[in-house]
Amino acid sequence: MAVQSIERAFAILRALAVGPSGVTELAERVDLPKSTVARLLNALETEGAIEQDQIGGEYRLGPAIEEIAGGSSQGRSLIAAAQPFLVDLSEQTEEASGLDILEGRQVHFMDMVESGQDVQVRDWTGESGPAHSLSAGIAILAHLGDAAIQAYIDGGLEAMTQSTLTSAVELQERLTQVRSAGYVWVYEEFAEGINSVAAPVFGPDGVVAALRVHGPTYRFPNPDRSHDIGLRVAEAAHQLSEQLQEFDQ
Repeated sequence: MAVQSIERAFAILRALAVGPSGVTELAERVDLPKSTVARLLNALETEGAIEQDQIGGEYRLGPAIEEIAGGSSQGRSLIAAAQPFLVDLSEQTEEASGLDILEGRQVHFMDMVESGQDVQVRDWTGESGPAHSLSAGIAILAHLGDAAIQAYIDGGLEAMTQSTLTSAVELQERLTQVRSAGYVWVYEEFAEGINSVAAPVFGPDGVVAALRVHGPTYRFPNPDRSHDIGLRVAEAAHQLSEQLQEFDQ
């Protein structure tokens, strides 16, 4: 679709966000020829972005738009709920903390709170990486069903660095350890020079995300504090999980 067509399609969607409308009225509202509006409406209807009332013939926003808006709202709610815990973790550990989710085979970095250190780690918010190479991904994978875990393994375990875990047997062993400990450490497996620890976050229907703390290898973690930091992340994830489940009641 050309840029002009995209702009016109969005104009139509914005107009329908105000309320249902017929083709003639809609053409007047967006200041476009009726034939152009009809063509764009047909394309938008095919994608589920709009739908036509079978009785009155008016158009309104469709299920695809509602699905996108709903997912965005849920994402924002999760980020908002996690924010105080991320701030607290960064203050306790003196390193950056983050919130991540799993979509397919990729972990998406949803939010990050920087540390107070002079040397900061990179902010990956908005980016993604293979689940098996990230502490958040492993924390989430550990709490999926056996079929989902096997399907992930069958898709291949790509090496991101020389330290990335690429053995299916070793990954399964690590997932078992995560379930027992409540958190997982990853050492330079996604990016060289970066270590991280994560713990799973649960909603009413199961695991939904992970809280993560990460920092440069030369200072993080302090060997004497690695277990304590892991427990702090796990406790924060547990408290966030309880909050999310209370919201749903």
